[in-house]
Amino acid sequence: MKRLIDACKKGDRQAQRQLYDTYKGKMFVLCQRYANSREEAEDILQEGFIKVFRCLDQYRGEGPLGAWVRKIILNGALQYVRKQNNKYVSLEEEKIEYYLHQKIEYSSTNSREKELIKILQQLPPGFRTVLNLYVLEGFTHQQIANELNISVGTSKSQLNRAKAYFKRLLEKSLSPELKK
Repeated sequence: MKRLIDACKKGDRQAQRQLYDTYKGKMFVLCQRYANSREEAEDILQEGFIKVFRCLDQYRGEGPLGAWVRKIILNGALQYVRKQNNKYVSLEEEKIEYYLHQKIEYSSTNSREKELIKILQQLPPGFRTVLNLYVLEGFTHQQIANELNISVGTSKSQLNRAKAYFKRLLEKSLSPELKK
Protein backbone atom coordinates (compact mmCIF):
# COMPACT_ATOMS: atom_id res chain seq x y z
CA MET A 1 0.00 0.00 0.00
CA LYS A 2 2.90 2.34 0.80
CA ARG A 3 4.23 1.99 -2.75
CA LEU A 4 0.81 2.75 -4.17
CA ILE A 5 0.48 5.87 -2.02
CA ASP A 6 3.99 7.04 -2.93
CA ALA A 7 3.27 6.51 -6.63
CA CYS A 8 0.01 8.46 -6.30
CA LYS A 9 1.85 11.32 -4.60
CA LYS A 10 4.24 11.45 -7.57
CA GLY A 11 1.30 11.78 -9.96
CA ASP A 12 1.44 8.26 -11.38
CA ARG A 13 -1.89 7.97 -13.22
CA GLN A 14 -1.99 4.17 -13.07
CA ALA A 15 -1.47 4.22 -9.32
CA GLN A 16 -4.15 6.89 -8.93
CA ARG A 17 -6.51 4.80 -11.01
CA GLN A 18 -5.79 1.75 -8.85
CA LEU A 19 -6.48 3.73 -5.67
CA TYR A 20 -9.67 5.15 -7.18
CA ASP A 21 -10.87 1.72 -8.33
CA THR A 22 -10.20 0.27 -4.88
CA TYR A 23 -12.51 2.73 -3.10
CA LYS A 24 -14.91 4.13 -5.69
CA GLY A 25 -17.74 1.65 -5.05
CA LYS A 26 -18.01 2.22 -1.33
CA MET A 27 -17.48 5.96 -1.68
CA PHE A 28 -20.09 6.27 -4.43
CA VAL A 29 -22.72 4.70 -2.18
CA LEU A 30 -21.74 7.20 0.53
CA CYS A 31 -22.13 10.08 -1.95
CA GLN A 32 -25.50 8.82 -3.14
CA ARG A 33 -26.81 8.97 0.40
CA TYR A 34 -26.25 12.74 0.48
CA ALA A 35 -27.00 13.65 -3.14
CA ASN A 36 -30.34 14.35 -4.77
CA SER A 37 -29.48 12.24 -7.81
CA ARG A 38 -26.95 9.85 -9.27
CA GLU A 39 -25.39 12.67 -11.26
CA GLU A 40 -24.86 14.79 -8.16
CA ALA A 41 -23.37 11.79 -6.37
CA GLU A 42 -20.93 11.33 -9.26
CA ASP A 43 -19.93 15.00 -8.97
CA ILE A 44 -19.41 14.69 -5.22
CA LEU A 45 -17.34 11.54 -5.75
CA GLN A 46 -15.18 13.17 -8.42
CA GLU A 47 -14.56 16.27 -6.31
CA GLY A 48 -13.83 14.07 -3.32
CA PHE A 49 -11.18 12.04 -5.12
CA ILE A 50 -9.57 15.20 -6.48
CA LYS A 51 -9.21 16.30 -2.87
CA VAL A 52 -7.95 12.85 -1.84
CA PHE A 53 -5.15 13.08 -4.40
CA ARG A 54 -4.39 16.70 -3.51
CA CYS A 55 -4.20 15.96 0.21
CA LEU A 56 -2.51 12.56 0.07
CA ASP A 57 0.60 14.10 1.65
CA GLN A 58 -1.48 14.64 4.79
CA TYR A 59 -2.16 10.91 5.20
CA ARG A 60 0.24 9.81 7.93
CA GLY A 61 -0.42 6.09 7.73
CA GLU A 62 -2.18 6.12 11.09
CA GLY A 63 -5.18 3.90 10.55
CA PRO A 64 -6.47 2.39 7.34
CA LEU A 65 -6.22 4.41 4.14
CA GLY A 66 -9.85 3.55 3.38
CA ALA A 67 -11.02 5.27 6.56
CA TRP A 68 -9.02 8.38 5.66
CA VAL A 69 -10.44 8.41 2.11
CA ARG A 70 -13.95 7.96 3.53
CA LYS A 71 -13.50 10.94 5.83
CA ILE A 72 -12.39 13.14 2.91
CA ILE A 73 -15.36 12.01 0.79
CA LEU A 74 -17.81 12.47 3.68
CA ASN A 75 -16.51 15.99 4.30
CA GLY A 76 -16.99 16.71 0.61
CA ALA A 77 -20.57 15.44 0.76
CA LEU A 78 -21.26 17.64 3.77
CA GLN A 79 -19.76 20.65 1.98
CA TYR A 80 -22.09 19.89 -0.90
CA VAL A 81 -25.08 19.85 1.46
CA ARG A 82 -24.00 23.16 3.00
CA LYS A 83 -23.62 24.77 -0.44
CA GLN A 84 -27.18 23.84 -1.29
CA ASN A 85 -28.35 26.30 1.38
CA ASN A 86 -31.14 23.95 2.24
CA LYS A 87 -33.38 24.98 5.07
CA TYR A 88 -34.14 22.26 7.56
CA VAL A 89 -37.85 22.05 7.00
CA SER A 90 -39.94 20.75 9.83
CA LEU A 91 -42.53 18.37 8.60
CA GLU A 92 -39.93 7.06 16.13
CA GLU A 93 -39.06 4.31 14.76
CA GLU A 94 -36.04 2.35 16.06
CA LYS A 95 -36.99 -0.15 13.40
CA ILE A 96 -36.03 2.34 10.68
CA GLU A 97 -32.52 2.64 12.14
CA TYR A 98 -32.23 -1.13 12.23
CA TYR A 99 -33.52 -1.39 8.66
CA LEU A 100 -31.08 1.22 7.40
CA HIS A 101 -28.13 -0.47 9.11
CA GLN A 102 -29.10 -3.89 7.81
CA LYS A 103 -30.07 -3.02 4.27
CA ILE A 104 -27.73 -0.26 3.07
CA GLU A 105 -24.41 -1.92 2.56
CA TYR A 106 -21.45 -0.52 0.70
CA SER A 107 -22.15 -2.30 -2.54
CA SER A 108 -23.47 -0.75 -5.69
CA THR A 109 -24.56 -4.01 -7.30
CA ASN A 110 -27.39 -5.06 -5.00
CA SER A 111 -30.84 -4.07 -6.32
CA ARG A 112 -32.22 -3.72 -2.78
CA GLU A 113 -29.53 -1.19 -1.95
CA LYS A 114 -30.12 0.70 -5.17
CA GLU A 115 -33.80 0.93 -4.38
CA LEU A 116 -33.06 2.15 -0.85
CA ILE A 117 -30.68 4.80 -2.17
CA LYS A 118 -33.45 6.04 -4.48
CA ILE A 119 -35.80 6.25 -1.50
CA LEU A 120 -33.19 8.13 0.55
CA GLN A 121 -32.76 10.56 -2.33
CA GLN A 122 -36.48 11.38 -2.14
CA LEU A 123 -36.08 12.71 1.40
CA PRO A 124 -35.79 16.48 1.74
CA PRO A 125 -32.06 17.29 1.95
CA GLY A 126 -32.19 18.36 5.60
CA PHE A 127 -33.92 15.15 6.63
CA ARG A 128 -31.57 13.03 4.53
CA THR A 129 -28.46 14.69 5.91
CA VAL A 130 -29.39 14.36 9.59
CA LEU A 131 -30.58 10.77 9.07
CA ASN A 132 -27.32 9.82 7.35
CA LEU A 133 -25.11 11.52 9.91
CA TYR A 134 -26.90 10.12 12.95
CA VAL A 135 -27.91 6.63 11.86
CA LEU A 136 -25.25 5.64 9.38
CA GLU A 137 -22.23 7.75 10.34
CA GLY A 138 -22.74 7.56 14.11
CA PHE A 139 -22.59 11.31 14.77
CA THR A 140 -24.13 12.65 17.96
CA HIS A 141 -26.76 15.37 17.82
CA GLN A 142 -24.16 17.83 19.11
CA GLN A 143 -21.76 16.90 16.30
CA ILE A 144 -24.56 17.23 13.73
CA ALA A 145 -25.51 20.62 15.14
CA ASN A 146 -21.91 21.78 14.88
CA GLU A 147 -21.45 20.45 11.33
CA LEU A 148 -24.68 21.92 9.98
CA ASN A 149 -24.90 25.08 12.10
CA ILE A 150 -28.24 24.09 13.61
CA SER A 151 -29.36 23.54 17.19
CA VAL A 152 -29.28 20.17 18.91
CA GLY A 153 -33.07 20.36 19.19
CA THR A 154 -33.37 20.91 15.45
CA SER A 155 -31.13 17.91 14.84
CA LYS A 156 -33.29 15.73 17.06
CA SER A 157 -36.56 16.86 15.53
CA GLN A 158 -35.16 16.50 12.00
CA LEU A 159 -34.10 12.95 12.81
CA ASN A 160 -37.52 11.97 14.13
CA ARG A 161 -39.27 13.52 11.18
CA ALA A 162 -36.78 12.00 8.76
CA LYS A 163 -37.42 8.51 10.15
CA ALA A 164 -41.17 8.95 9.86
CA TYR A 165 -40.89 10.35 6.33
CA PHE A 166 -38.48 7.58 5.33
CA LYS A 167 -40.87 5.00 6.70
CA ARG A 168 -43.76 6.41 4.62
CA LEU A 169 -41.61 6.41 1.49
CA LEU A 170 -40.41 2.91 2.26
CA GLU A 171 -43.93 1.60 2.67
CA LYS A 172 -45.03 3.20 -0.61
CA SER A 173 -41.97 2.36 -2.67
CA LEU A 174 -40.60 -1.01 -1.75
CA SER A 175 -41.85 -4.16 -3.31
CA PRO A 176 -43.40 -6.60 -0.82
CA GLU A 177 -40.30 -8.81 -1.02
CA LEU A 178 -38.03 -5.99 0.15
CA LYS A 179 -40.21 -5.10 3.16
CA LYS A 180 -39.29 -8.38 4.85
